Amino acid sequence: MARLAYTSILVALVATCAAAQAQQQGGGSAAQIMSSIPSDSVTITHWYKQNVYDPNDSKIGEIMDVLVDREGKATALIVGVGGFLGMGEKDEAVPFNAVQVTNKNNNKWYLVMNASKDTLKNAKGFKYDRNAMTWVPEEQPATTGTQKPSNR
Repeated sequence: MARLAYTSILVALVATCAAAQAQQQGGGSAAQIMSSIPSDSVTITHWYKQNVYDPNDSKIGEIMDVLVDREGKATALIVGVGGFLGMGEKDEAVPFNAVQVTNKNNNKWYLVMNASKDTLKNAKGFKYDRNAMTWVPEEQPATTGTQKPSNR
């Protein structure tokens, strides 16, 4: 009976050590968990699908996408300009810091950019390539399907 108990404990110990070692090798260090939210943080919904206005309070367009780099830092905004009900709209890329967040009427978020609608309409546009899953210059042809693996 004692032999069975010792064997069971030994098997459990070996299994636990093996599982811990596999976790270390496969995933690297454990993800950090925050106990509070940084005070200067805001959600992406403060930008995404929000209207952007010029300094004279005229609507320029709407934020269509928020671009981030590999470290997760917001780098650019895609602003949809012009058109009516989505028809004839042109998408422009602007640096993330070009759009300023201010408060308006009862502390509602309000996005302002120091540019006019005409300036953005006349700028080089971009389009979203669904196959490549990225924004490309509007004159660049879209990719078709998946890329074929190279022969080595």
